[in-house]
Amino acid sequence: MEEKQNENSQNGLPNSEPEEEKKQNRIIGFLSDILRGVAIGVAFIIPGFSGGSVAAILGIYERLVGAIADIFKHFKQSFITLLPIAIGMLLGIAALILPIQWGLRHYPIPTVMLFVGLALGGLPSITEKLKGAKFSWKYALACAVPLIAAASLSFLPLAGDVNLFELSVGGYFLLILIGAVGSCALVVPGISGSMLLLIFGYYNPVVALVTDHLLHGADVGICIAVLACLAVGVVAGFFAISVLMKFLLKKYPRGTYYAILGFIVGSVPAVFVSTIREAAPELSALYSSPWYWVIAVLLFAVGVALSFLLVRYAKKKEKKEEKPLG
Repeated sequence: MEEKQNENSQNGLPNSEPEEEKKQNRIIGFLSDILRGVAIGVAFIIPGFSGGSVAAILGIYERLVGAIADIFKHFKQSFITLLPIAIGMLLGIAALILPIQWGLRHYPIPTVMLFVGLALGGLPSITEKLKGAKFSWKYALACAVPLIAAASLSFLPLAGDVNLFELSVGGYFLLILIGAVGSCALVVPGISGSMLLLIFGYYNPVVALVTDHLLHGADVGICIAVLACLAVGVVAGFFAISVLMKFLLKKYPRGTYYAILGFIVGSVPAVFVSTIREAAPELSALYSSPWYWVIAVLLFAVGVALSFLLVRYAKKKEKKEEKPLG
């Protein structure tokens, strides 16, 4: 192999190995972003969790926000960045919405413990960005306010479930606004769009719309109309919030990351409260078996380990990409 490389160099031919390595790295990066997208999509399903938190933990938050904010300025590059993440999100939601809903319905605490472990196991990826900054009351406030806001979100009273099959014209316009609010889950770490939808009475109806109607071919026209309005709102809110977050990350990077840390930590008690509220009729059965809690603790440990390994892999990949080829 070395003789072939020397021969190519002597003949003035470029070495093909760096190009092959670049191609291989692009493929690996594409598949890695799909997996990250799956994780973001799964976070969107669970009340109390935020896709933005997952993106921040996995180290792609700034890249994701920048690509969305610059979609009109640098469409091709933004599209290339967002495509694998979007594919992963769709795959994650489509493949896991039913098993996750089943887990939340029958084993709520163990299911949530897995995702809490995933969230907490990746916190070092956030705290690492805060190194070197002298802590001040401004940073303390930037962390405390989002933490309290995220933690208190689940204590808001829940509205009654909306009937999506009897919406007026104004109801469909309201869906666009609800979609824009729900897009917070994808952009603002620690703010759960699914939790907001639950508070407004749209979460359970939308999930039922997909799992009980659309997947069984019932009321397809209404299902598509409802989901289309939500999608319009999500896209519009997605872009607007991304522009804001990109500005904050550029202008006040450390303060913004302190706020992100507060949002993520505050979302942990919120997800437990929201889960318990949903599982209230079955709470008497939760404490009857010690194995229930053993499994919950084991799943928490699995979540922490998986998140830690994902973050570690991402760091190794970044260091490898920084090294010059050849």
